[in-house]
Amino acid sequence: MKVLVPVKRVVDFNVKVRVKSDGTGVDLANVKMSMNPFDEIAVEEAVRLKEKGVVTEVVAISCGVTQCQETLRTAMAIGADRAILVETSEELQPLAVAKLLKALVDKERPDLVILGKQAIDDDCNQTGQMLAALADVPQATFASKVELAADSVRVTREVDGGAETLTLTLPAIVTTDLRLNEPRYVTLPNIMKAKKKPMEVVKASDLGVDVKAHLKTLKVSEPSRRSAGIKVPDVATLVSKLKNDAKVI
Repeated sequence: MKVLVPVKRVVDFNVKVRVKSDGTGVDLANVKMSMNPFDEIAVEEAVRLKEKGVVTEVVAISCGVTQCQETLRTAMAIGADRAILVETSEELQPLAVAKLLKALVDKERPDLVILGKQAIDDDCNQTGQMLAALADVPQATFASKVELAADSVRVTREVDGGAETLTLTLPAIVTTDLRLNEPRYVTLPNIMKAKKKPMEVVKASDLGVDVKAHLKTLKVSEPSRRSAGIKVPDVATLVSKLKNDAKVI
């Protein structure tokens, strides 16, 4: 059984994001980049399924610039068997990524695709759903538990009212939530082993996919600064300000 795990290279979650002075986007110069945390959870889940003996091969996929190879090496250090990089310098939006992944799904014929529910840079939460629609396969989003069988996958997903359990026939698409697992620490020996694992590099044009952007970012701006708080001498003054100034009571 083969599992595909798409991963995205994003600004590290510990980094304070800076907006360019002209407001055209986020400043990426000299910024630490890493694997999207939700995708890291997806890789960990795929590797755990392999360790249980229900999966035979885990393939990591990334779409983007040459530096995405570092992200794929991290995925292989976690436990992925091999990697595929769809190399392009174009700005990739969710639909373009879903089309590229669809082309690789047609080529690789996986039984399951596990990916993060969203990326922390754009928070779109669209790629998994678009891929499921393009591939015409069942999907389960926001997974907090995944149980894989011979011809089906049982997914517990979080909803507003609690939890919902779905059984999907394979092949299927699953997107991961934070509570699914805690990714393992990548050790130095595994990093060294990952350098010897195979990585295939293909061009987006070779897959016959149009990655032209259909959405245009008009302006990017930082959130407004919060005004400083004040101290009040007593409860009566606090209630008065909440009622008359803030008008929340």
